[in-house]
Amino acid sequence: MAQVTTLEDLPVSAAPRLLTDSLGNEVTLDDPASLSAIDDFVGGFIACEARAANVLEAADDSGPLVQAYCAALQMFSESRDGVPNARPFLARAQQDIGRATVREQGFIAAVAAWVDGDIDRAIALHQAQADQHPRDLASVKLGQYHCFNRGDGPGMLRLALSALPHAADVPYLHGMVAFGYEQCHRMREAEASARRALAICRKEPWAHHALGHVMLTEGRLSEGLDFMCSVSDSWTGLNSFMVTHNWWHVALFLIDLGRDTEALAVYDRHVWGVAKDYAQDQIGAVSLLARFELAGIEVGRRWDDVATHLLTRLNDHTLPFLDLQYLYGLARAGRPEADTLLQGVVAHAPLAPASSRAAWERVCVPAAHGLLAHARGDFAGAIEGLGMALPRLAEIGGSHAQRDLFEQIHLDALVKRGQPNTLAAAQGLLQQQLNTQPESLRLRWQTAAVYAALGLPRVATITG
Repeated sequence: MAQVTTLEDLPVSAAPRLLTDSLGNEVTLDDPASLSAIDDFVGGFIACEARAANVLEAADDSGPLVQAYCAALQMFSESRDGVPNARPFLARAQQDIGRATVREQGFIAAVAAWVDGDIDRAIALHQAQADQHPRDLASVKLGQYHCFNRGDGPGMLRLALSALPHAADVPYLHGMVAFGYEQCHRMREAEASARRALAICRKEPWAHHALGHVMLTEGRLSEGLDFMCSVSDSWTGLNSFMVTHNWWHVALFLIDLGRDTEALAVYDRHVWGVAKDYAQDQIGAVSLLARFELAGIEVGRRWDDVATHLLTRLNDHTLPFLDLQYLYGLARAGRPEADTLLQGVVAHAPLAPASSRAAWERVCVPAAHGLLAHARGDFAGAIEGLGMALPRLAEIGGSHAQRDLFEQIHLDALVKRGQPNTLAAAQGLLQQQLNTQPESLRLRWQTAAVYAALGLPRVATITG
């Protein structure tokens, strides 16, 4: 099939079908009974619900969109198996693309670009879908996913706002808008959009997530904790990422408020153990255990269980953001395979797809060296490696709150290095953070310790 870069490049479709999905988009199916599986994928994907996987039950339907949805589902594994598992579905979708609608053809082309590793083209096609078929919210959500993995907040926002005039009745779109605004540091608009979503549907976990981000960023820690707990009863039927990640945010509030025992309980009950083999659950566990330790909270033997599951990730190299956390988790557990993963990252970086190669080479590689150094007590090495990566850290994707882990590790290395210049640098960073988050007991303790090390204990008392 010839490469498609815009919707105009697509072949002319067959006559429109009469069947429509839950958002009013026409779909091409062999068996009308497959429509429920289509609706489960679309509705489940935008609502972060596990029912999205039900599309696999219709995999025998040769309808091209069914096959494209199945291919996308395979890619969401975020593992080395994603591409080979997706290709048979994609091939069937492309084989029948001539009878698909223009909208379906655009989605198939975008998934093909994803499978081929051409994320620039995938994002461009999703933006074209948002402009021309704005109620294709599964496409909007997938486009946001790609932008998120590149640290492109404006791209996330542009996709959602393109669809908003035509799908304002859908609460999940307001959640997408909210997170796009939050990643662009537009907190007032983010909160307004999240609350608009919740006014339509209380069970909108992505809007909960966006509002949790706003409150964390603005230092509204007690309010954020109360809010997230107040809606946690609605976190049912979600995919493992969404339920564990929202509880991960609850744990962040608890850590900063000094409620260590409760934070550990959240980890044990809600963060680790839902889907231990899933990439997002694994990095959620790694990043939370690391934050516990950085806050002075003992984690016992918890690293060991996580590391056992990370051993399957040594050759994945799907996203640099994931590899860095796999590496740190293995290193903190004392696993020698951390060196193997580091070697794999270094070898993969120059071979990565063009659209992500700079992120691998200029950010992931130095960050990986820095993280391994920190995990093994080489704080000078950690400062050097992470110091090189931090100015461009957004390029590896993840949210501001997630990437904050690497900044915390770098800060910890500055403190533990204990030199006058590194302590001075740590003081500047910590005091600025404390100024914006005065409720944070974690930051108070860390700042006080640095002032004491600098011979300024009285200033630490005033700061607290």
